[in-house]
Amino acid sequence: MAEAEPPAATFAALAGWSDASVGAAFAAFRRHCPNIGQTFPVYEPACRAVRALPDEVDDDVARTFLEIWFRPVPIGGPEAGFVTGYFEPELAASRTEEPGFSVPVYRRPDDLVAIDADARNDDRLAGLSFARQTEAGLEPYPDRAAISAGALAGRGLELAWLADPVDAFFMQVQGSGRLRFRDGTTLRVSYAGKTGHPYTAIGRIVVARGHLSADALDYQSLRDWLKGHPDEARKIMDLNRSYIFFAPVDGLDEADGPVGAAGLPLIPEVSLAVDLDHHGFGELIWLDAALPASDTGEAVPFRRLMVAEDRGSAIVGPARGDIFFGSGPEAGDRAGRIKHRATLYRLEPRSIGPGE
Repeated sequence: MAEAEPPAATFAALAGWSDASVGAAFAAFRRHCPNIGQTFPVYEPACRAVRALPDEVDDDVARTFLEIWFRPVPIGGPEAGFVTGYFEPELAASRTEEPGFSVPVYRRPDDLVAIDADARNDDRLAGLSFARQTEAGLEPYPDRAAISAGALAGRGLELAWLADPVDAFFMQVQGSGRLRFRDGTTLRVSYAGKTGHPYTAIGRIVVARGHLSADALDYQSLRDWLKGHPDEARKIMDLNRSYIFFAPVDGLDEADGPVGAAGLPLIPEVSLAVDLDHHGFGELIWLDAALPASDTGEAVPFRRLMVAEDRGSAIVGPARGDIFFGSGPEAGDRAGRIKHRATLYRLEPRSIGPGE
């Protein structure tokens, strides 16, 4: 006897579903089909049906397809979810260290290795996900404070140099960046690894120390406070021991988003970072929330079909999501205001197919 499936909602019960623009998310899901059907066989019938469709379909065709092949299943109850936003920073940079550009952007060191659960039984490595491989064995990798103090200097790991440590810190938080050099050329960089130390949200520390109120805390206010207090900012940023390494990204058009953890360019207001302990890349998620508008900041309905295409250290739990809003300062302003409750539904493939 087949295992009972979790209780599902109906698409008609999803506020905003009937007139939502779902074509972009459907196209994003489609590009995952070569992999998701192999990783999660329950998706293969739907992916076979996708391959029978024209290369481009409109919203109505996409919506009808989704209603036939999927069913929305709540992830917790109403407003049980919590969403934030992220973006791709655009920053002035130099290819060499020079006056005004002294903050390195490091590539992944060769001695950084991912470690498994058995290795973490070593008390020195407890709680770590990466470590340094030495001739004597594994040891903890230098943390943010040590790296900021020069622990990796002289190893030729620098991809570029930035002007401000706060900008470098937030590029690590976002996991990608678009670096613009004085000659007009650009370098796209994306996440390539981390020291493995636990991630600490420094906004909470700034609030706990009385520098900002919890109500006033957002990306812009935190960034402004850190830039305005450089000495204390360095000490606070070092409390987030996790440090991110980057790799150059080739083959992207100027209009493309950064490459997410799924290996595909992210799409503004379609790509969602999730906890991979609870979701798989390519999974479709209906998100219903009231989020600040980009122009007025007033809360307006945000009802979108999203696709799981990225992950983040701070994204933990089945009902947690991080919305990609695009590139540049405007996207950063929008993303930085998002810290809101949401109602989430996972679109699960029907176990057999249409009419199930």
